[in-house]
Amino acid sequence: MERPLKVGIVGASAEGQGWAPLSHFPALKALARDFELAAVCTTRAGSAAAVAKKYGAARAFDDYRKLVMEQDLDLVSVVVKAPSHHAVVMAALAAGRNVYCEWPLGANLAEAEEMAAQARKSGVKAMIGLQARCDPAIRHLRELVANGYVGDVVAVNMTMFTGGVLERPSSRLWDRDRTKGISALTVRGIHTMDALSYCVGEFAEVSARVTTQVKQWRVADTGAMVDVDAPDNVAVTGVLGSGALVSVHVGTVPHNGSGWRMEIYGRDGTIVATSKGAPQRDANHLVGSQRGAPLAPLPVPAHFTEMPPDTPAGPPLNVGHLYLRMAHAIRTGDPVQPDFDLAVRRHRLIDAIQQSSDEGRPVKVT
Repeated sequence: MERPLKVGIVGASAEGQGWAPLSHFPALKALARDFELAAVCTTRAGSAAAVAKKYGAARAFDDYRKLVMEQDLDLVSVVVKAPSHHAVVMAALAAGRNVYCEWPLGANLAEAEEMAAQARKSGVKAMIGLQARCDPAIRHLRELVANGYVGDVVAVNMTMFTGGVLERPSSRLWDRDRTKGISALTVRGIHTMDALSYCVGEFAEVSARVTTQVKQWRVADTGAMVDVDAPDNVAVTGVLGSGALVSVHVGTVPHNGSGWRMEIYGRDGTIVATSKGAPQRDANHLVGSQRGAPLAPLPVPAHFTEMPPDTPAGPPLNVGHLYLRMAHAIRTGDPVQPDFDLAVRRHRLIDAIQQSSDEGRPVKVT
């Protein structure tokens, strides 16, 4: 048996808050035969020590630049706030480390392009956290489409509405600023549009409207009102490379968000994928039919779920599948997917959507 790969995680909390405790730590625990949590890093020595103790890491750091220089680390996972991705990723790549970075790769396209170029120059494995394409139901959906279940795709309709746009705690006020890289377009929008593109093909052209419908948030712990310019609603009409028409609406709404739904219509059949939350983190369900029959459940074959059966449901499942892909790539030398080059492609889609909205015209997607 091969030794477990040693992982260092930058960005964590001992209180169980944040993406690392919600997904990365339980995923790595479920994959103990493949990975060892060797090091953790937070911004303070006390919190780093607490995280290391809670999750069983041998080393704790309060400076990511020291963590990435640990020579025995096989992988550095970057799970900090998006505005800090660039600095941490570039340091890890310069040190010759394989990197897993959560989406978005950068706060903008220029940062993403620089990181992807550095990854190629360093010759390491560089994975982006677009987890929806690892979900068993999404992978089965892609296979069904590829095998002709719906025939030629003619139209796709996708919506995702999540609640909670009216209020944020003080600790999350940074994401009201669109320059920080977090919005309904850059996060929810791209996680869902990546799932769409993974299943039915890439966008060739977009016509879009990107808006901030709620222009002030209430600060939950102080009651103050603050201005917001990060987009909370995105509507896109697109054309795929195949010629199929696509309609997308992703929004953060005040109350009772309906979750995610993607409808794929082809000449021979229909598939509908749904989730109560987001496709990259919550359970997805498929129904389908051919030649006009009533929609019926489409069970997902067991081989699409490669994580151990005791893996917690929800976020650890798809993050764990990404870790399995990384382990395979590191051990075999095979390319890793999704990689930083795909991340750059998604950042270019963001820019095309924003340009279309700003200029009020269709924009080709490069």
